[in-house]
Amino acid sequence: MAAAGAEGSCGGEDEGLTLLGFWSSPYVLCARFALNLKGIPYKYVEEELFGDGTKSALLLASNPAHGGKVPVLLHQGRPVAESLVIVEYVDEAFSDRRPRLLPSASDPHKRAAARFWAACVDQKLVPAWAPVFCGRTLEERVKAAGELVAVLETFEGVLAGGRTEFFGGESAGLVDVALGGFIWWLRASEAMCGVKTIDPARTPLVAAWAERFSALDGVREMAPDMPTLLEYHQWTRARFGLPFLPLHQAPPL
Repeated sequence: MAAAGAEGSCGGEDEGLTLLGFWSSPYVLCARFALNLKGIPYKYVEEELFGDGTKSALLLASNPAHGGKVPVLLHQGRPVAESLVIVEYVDEAFSDRRPRLLPSASDPHKRAAARFWAACVDQKLVPAWAPVFCGRTLEERVKAAGELVAVLETFEGVLAGGRTEFFGGESAGLVDVALGGFIWWLRASEAMCGVKTIDPARTPLVAAWAERFSALDGVREMAPDMPTLLEYHQWTRARFGLPFLPLHQAPPL
């Protein structure tokens, strides 16, 4: 189940960048969004983590601390691991490229707030989403979906307070790419539990943001194919001994 265009170059002039990733990973998408939005050319190498999950020697050597997890960015051969670290790295290493993904260093409070909310994606959203994916019964998944929506309501409050189209202001920033990597996973979850997670009725600002962000140049081209993503989710559930899920509704594309 390899993604189309599993290996190739993105952009023009060579900056000596190679990104090791896996097509469906929201963390890899986060790193790719950052590079694409800033217009930084890079080579993308797809790791074959589907099937037997064999990782390349390059990946294992580049991220030994986390057992060869993706994404890993190689810049002139030197590795940078973890999606949010990669985003901050490319923003600093290519500070002349716009947009800047973090607020100006002259506003340390805004920078801290951006880091805080980006971290909340991993600390709050992912733990809330996991039972939606792993729940054995529909009841478990529906209950978990409600808790996930409650997490998204906190992000709704951030957008309401900023009164801007993106978490980063007038253009996408750190929080946008962090949360944006999960848009398609959340949409796939809707088909698996029959409950809207990005719900215009409860989080209208987040729902509108998701449409705007996923339509951006450099983002929409990276969107995982939804049927393939659903197939991958079913395969992953099977590996964990979880029952096959009948799809309750077609997710929005």
